[in-house]
Amino acid sequence: MNILVQKFGGTSVESHQKMIEVSNIIKDTKEKGYDVVVVVSAMGRSGSPYATDTLIELCKQANEVVSDRELDLIMSCGEIISGSILVHTLKRGGLDSILLTGGQAGIVTDEKYGDASVIQIDPINVIENLKEGKVVVVTGFQGITRSGEVTTLGRGGSDTSAVILGAGLNVKVVEIYTDVDGIMTADPRIEDSAQVITNINYDEVFQMADKGAKVIHPRAVEIAKNNNIIVKIKNTFNPSEGTSIGGCITHNIDTYKSSKDGKLITAVAHKNRLTQILIENCQEELFTDILTDIEKNNISMDMINFFIKEKIFTIDSDKTNILKQILDSYKVEYKIVKDCSKVTLIGSKITGIPGVMAQIVKTLTKENIKILQTSDSHMTISILVEENNIKKAVNALHREFRLSEIKAIY
Repeated sequence: MNILVQKFGGTSVESHQKMIEVSNIIKDTKEKGYDVVVVVSAMGRSGSPYATDTLIELCKQANEVVSDRELDLIMSCGEIISGSILVHTLKRGGLDSILLTGGQAGIVTDEKYGDASVIQIDPINVIENLKEGKVVVVTGFQGITRSGEVTTLGRGGSDTSAVILGAGLNVKVVEIYTDVDGIMTADPRIEDSAQVITNINYDEVFQMADKGAKVIHPRAVEIAKNNNIIVKIKNTFNPSEGTSIGGCITHNIDTYKSSKDGKLITAVAHKNRLTQILIENCQEELFTDILTDIEKNNISMDMINFFIKEKIFTIDSDKTNILKQILDSYKVEYKIVKDCSKVTLIGSKITGIPGVMAQIVKTLTKENIKILQTSDSHMTISILVEENNIKKAVNALHREFRLSEIKAIY
């Protein structure tokens, strides 16, 4: 079978007219000879009647203390609604189709409500319906446990659903349709000259998603890489090639050491609403106990710099009060810097290239942007700045590394 998986995000299915545009894309794909599996998100974004956040709020209005099990049940309804409407739209357009829930499509998960992991995929039901010539529409973001409980896969879970199905169906390509032209060199809302990246490798996209760029869920990228699936990010409402994510060729490092035209940086990502924590003069045994409590409270630490006399890291701002309570209980000296943002430069070619950090520091210093902290990996360099400077920092670094000149990375 020549199967293509297509996923449509919430903004692509938020209205009747947009559903028609989606059905036209599916019809064109079908006419090209593909057997089509469609994964859908809930309709619209926060504030829309059937969006996931709206459904969550309905529960919280009834009771601030929500049950994880029942919350997953109501959250799974958003995709069922959009999937059912899309199936009827397709049928009206002459395409035989059927809606399957994640569980009916063979997506089996563990029992962690709200952020379940897929442990098995058996898409036999999908295959049987494809053999009958039907377009198979699958509700994204959800699966079912071995005991029959409905679970959801966490934010961005519909991306994961699409790629998991692609892996189970042994497809070569998964297309993810959204309301942007592809993955861009920076957030176009704060960088006017941001460009679409034509081709990019899995690792760089994973880092972009992990560092705040809302392009595709990191878990979906990891699954695609492990199964050698090319993921294409495309615009539902602006036909173009978009961005292809795959195993791209890495150029020889010497090219970039000797050439002024070599592009070291692929993109600039950013993340807001961070808090910086500085713990001073804390004994190692005591700090180990603090780390245990941080883990128990599900607080994620980032930009970690541990020294003998000082421990520095960042957390999401909404966890600040919980962390303060933990630190106060241990009576340690600490400082908190609120309203921080992280700007990250991503490039698989920066390993072993001298002077990149110096270039970043010079650029930000020239713009009078205070650097609060830095961290790096083999393909990223992150800088913590005050949140009111994030736009200026992204603009300056995007300009310094000439990312507006990018046409294709590889």
